[in-house]
This record gives sequence, structure tokens and C-alpha cells, in this order.
Amino acid sequence: MTAKGRRGRPRLASAKGVRLLLTTVPARRAGPIARGLVEGGLVACVTAVPGARSVYRWRGKVERAVETLLLVKVAARDVDRVSAALVAAHPYEVPEVLVLSPGRGLLPYVRWIERAGGDERA
Repeated sequence: MTAKGRRGRPRLASAKGVRLLLTTVPARRAGPIARGLVEGGLVACVTAVPGARSVYRWRGKVERAVETLLLVKVAARDVDRVSAALVAAHPYEVPEVLVLSPGRGLLPYVRWIERAGGDERA
């Protein structure tokens, strides 16, 4: 999605039809998982943020990992289907899948996500 300068105030709207899924994955899996979700038409966009440093307790031990954080933008109606696809593609025994509900967003962007990326001209 390209950025274009616009005059006036941005038009914000309710983002009730949008969800943001968060997950962390090993760096080598980030690209394939992101591409699979987008190319499969399941989501509009996945942003990969490399270099996330996680510290967590797993099976009684404190573990550390350098991971890639994936920010998955998805239409609310597709959350269950996308979560299932994400878990199926994920290499972890218990993958992180957190669903966040944004309150508001830029109207054209919200509409684009709600269409699951069906119209890149948003």
C-alpha cells in the first residue's frame, strides 16, 4: 500500500470489522507464513518485525529466543479461519496467537482490511 499526501484531517472510522493477530515465529519461518496467509487470500497484510527478544517460562525453565513478530491484519469475520491456518503453519507446540480489536483506524485502511486485501487501491 503506498502512502499519498492528502490535505485536511484524516478521516478516522470505527474499526469494529478489523482485528490484529499477534504471533512470534522463528525468523526463517516468518516469510513463508506471511506469504501463505496473504497469497492464500486469508488476510490483507502481514507486517514482520524482526529481532523481537522473548524471555518466557516453558516446562519449568526460563527460555530466551530471538524471534520475528508478525502483525496480521484480518477482517473480524475471518479470525477463526486465519487462526487455524496460522496454527497449522506454525512450528511451535503452543504458538502465540493473540487477537486485538483496534478501536478506530484510517477509513480507507479499515475498508481495505475488511475486504481482506481484495482491492489494493483502497
